[in-house]
Amino acid sequence: MFVAPLNTDQLLSEAEKENLYAKLIEQLNKDFNLANEPVDFPQSTSPHELKVQLHEKIYRLIQYQYTELLNLLYIIDVPEENIKQLQGADTMQLSEQIAFLILRREWMKVWFRNRY
Repeated sequence: MFVAPLNTDQLLSEAEKENLYAKLIEQLNKDFNLANEPVDFPQSTSPHELKVQLHEKIYRLIQYQYTELLNLLYIIDVPEENIKQLQGADTMQLSEQIAFLILRREWMKVWFRNRY
């Protein structure tokens, strides 16, 4: 049964434990490229580096390309209700929360694809 992780560190730890971390990186690269927001997280990217780089990418999108961020969230299929629930007072905190929502949705895709 799928149990949604509560934070980014727990999610990345779970992905490593289940030997699906490489698939998670693959899915992130694929969906970002589909949204015309190319990223290239190499398979050798550590969980900490992935967390930081994704956070930075989302922060830049919030600051300079908000429409592209919305398109990315649509393509990844992050539920709109989750986005509406975020507290957006601090851009750094908001970008961290959005990065987690993206990772969580991508993790769901990878986990379910692996199970079924």
